[in-house]
Amino acid sequence: MHRVPVEISARHLHLSQNDLETLFGPGYKLSKIKDLSQPGEFAARETVQLIGPKASYEAVRVVGPVRRQTQVEITATDGRFLGIKAPVKLSGKLKGSAGAILQGPKGRVGLKEGVIVPKRHLHLSTDQAKSLRLKNNQKVALKLAGERAVVFSEVVVRAGEHYRLSCHLDTDEANAAGLKSCGYGELII
Repeated sequence: MHRVPVEISARHLHLSQNDLETLFGPGYKLSKIKDLSQPGEFAARETVQLIGPKASYEAVRVVGPVRRQTQVEITATDGRFLGIKAPVKLSGKLKGSAGAILQGPKGRVGLKEGVIVPKRHLHLSTDQAKSLRLKNNQKVALKLAGERAVVFSEVVVRAGEHYRLSCHLDTDEANAAGLKSCGYGELII
């Protein structure tokens, strides 16, 4: 078994440049608050209102940089609260995903698709993947110890040249394991 850092990913969204400008104004650029663990990604100062058929969240954090297509990442619990039937999908695989409304200070965007519950996944560099004999999109398991010990299966390997070793769980998964902040787990291959 191999020890890996585990991070908790709360609800957030990635915006396309077009949607960013609709929500915040023409030519708008994101303002970085802090860098995130994956190189190039950052928490932005900007937040938007996420509106579903049943309810809304007032201040959902935008994560930068901008992407080709807007993507909203929520938990299954968030989906029930909002009235959004978001499918479990890999980040970037948005075909057939759910829709929602985003409200910013300068405008509103009606998404036909783009809302997902992200599949739990393991980021690692291509060199790390090679040394562990893992392939991109392979599925592994993650064991978390503690009072509410659990083994998560179906953890998707996301290998890339610039990725940093880290397993991402959403807040529902972290709560099930009793994980209050970032920690470590054992990779089961």
